[in-house]
Amino acid sequence: MKLVYVFDAYCGWSYGFAPTLAELVRRHPGLDVEVVSGGLFTGSRRVPVREFGYVQGANAKISELTGVSFGAGYTRLIADGSFVMDSEAAARGVAALRQAAPHRIVELTAALQSAFYADGMSLSDPATYRAVAEAAGLDPDGVADAFAAPGSATVAKADFERTAALGVDSFPTLLAIQAGRTVAVAVGHATADEVEQRMDALTATH
Repeated sequence: MKLVYVFDAYCGWSYGFAPTLAELVRRHPGLDVEVVSGGLFTGSRRVPVREFGYVQGANAKISELTGVSFGAGYTRLIADGSFVMDSEAAARGVAALRQAAPHRIVELTAALQSAFYADGMSLSDPATYRAVAEAAGLDPDGVADAFAAPGSATVAKADFERTAALGVDSFPTLLAIQAGRTVAVAVGHATADEVEQRMDALTATH
């Protein structure tokens, strides 16, 4: 079985789902997990955060359901409403981290979301990727350079196209691929136990 995790680094519900995915990987160390950036805030949705009036209410709900916390740095960053969440930039960063350590991408995307939602670091800033890489023991300059390189935009676009091809339009979505079948085992919020039950059910039908 393979899992495909379609998320957006600027999606609060994806941030809330990170502990579930980490627990699944901990329980199943050999599990193949592909991480794909979904492109939530692109095009006409790439606007100042003040235009999304529901953000604080949604974050409170996410904390209540998942236990994740939104840090003081994040609160300061979005306080005046001018910050723009650019999912294309975030997807380029995910691509750079994935290139640097493909087998650690679940851990690295969680660290990236924590950098934004806890520490208030912009995912459009190369310094953010340098910091995440350094904390993970990766080459900070190499990751920052990969983020800035033209090729990262090509990979981000490919991620968005893969998301569309998979028929995913809600983030996060966790898909399980088993014997040629692709089934959603989580959309939005789910516990590790719930996802495991769905994975087991899928395996049992083959």
